[in-house]
Amino acid sequence: MIAVQGVTKRFGPLLAVNDVSFEVDRGEVVGFLGPNAAGKTTTMRMLTGTLQPDSGVVLFDGVPIETDLRDAKRRVGYLPEANPLYDDMLVAEYLEYVAEIRRIRGADARRAVRDAAEETALEAVFFRPIGECSKGYRQRIGLAAAILHRPEILVLDEPTEGLDPNQRVEIRKLINALGAERTVLLSTHVMQEVEATCQRLLIISGGRLVADGTVADLAADRTGGAFYLVEAEGDDVSEALAALEGVSSATAETHEGRTRVRLEVASGAELRPTIFELATRRGWALWELHREQANLERVFRSLTANGEASTPLAEEVEE
Repeated sequence: MIAVQGVTKRFGPLLAVNDVSFEVDRGEVVGFLGPNAAGKTTTMRMLTGTLQPDSGVVLFDGVPIETDLRDAKRRVGYLPEANPLYDDMLVAEYLEYVAEIRRIRGADARRAVRDAAEETALEAVFFRPIGECSKGYRQRIGLAAAILHRPEILVLDEPTEGLDPNQRVEIRKLINALGAERTVLLSTHVMQEVEATCQRLLIISGGRLVADGTVADLAADRTGGAFYLVEAEGDDVSEALAALEGVSSATAETHEGRTRVRLEVASGAELRPTIFELATRRGWALWELHREQANLERVFRSLTANGEASTPLAEEVEE
């Protein structure tokens, strides 16, 4: 449904987005991750038609959005990170105002406002001034405005920023529900949110796309993706474990006569039987043997560790 082909965007001497390409299928919920000032917001603004790329093209259903930018914008609902709202308006008034901007009028406007409010559970604050609403409700109001015109595509930039854990859970459930009927591109810094909400991940660093796949696929593709925790009592525990084939690093600490070792393994080989056999042969008392899979946070750090920091201009643009 969405195709981004070789998109590049500069702000003066700053290269904010550098030859980025990816596709999003109809009905997918895709997480868009990256460090601060990596180019996420700039890319999302080009998807919504707010910014135009210097080179490359954004297509909806194979048609460049610049062919009919107004029609392309009708197909997209956008919740920016800042979520600008009018505090002195009632929630109902604000949604009616958004409908007017979207050129939805009369009975259609009333139906659209009602449906958006119901879908985002705003009934309790519908006639309350926006300035009196909590942060969680303010995000819901922004989401209601984004879906009011029944868009096929939702672009959400940090939709849970500043929310407490309970509010995050509620917004996460809401996004899952909204994604049942729409294509969603979601930017966030909260890894648990991505794992709970998104079917696929795009990771951008230094203006370039550095990864595209599911959490499991990305973890499997990273070298050093398998980690083992071993706690044993005996002689030369850390030295013997570090010498095992495939171990790329080993860190050890000793407490009350036991040695606890964390092993990083470059390959996907299963070492637990080998470690158990080694412990038996050397007469160790084995207290713990546990394998960890590479989690999303570790994969993210690995992929973005070498991303070049952008200039202050990029940070200003991202904000």
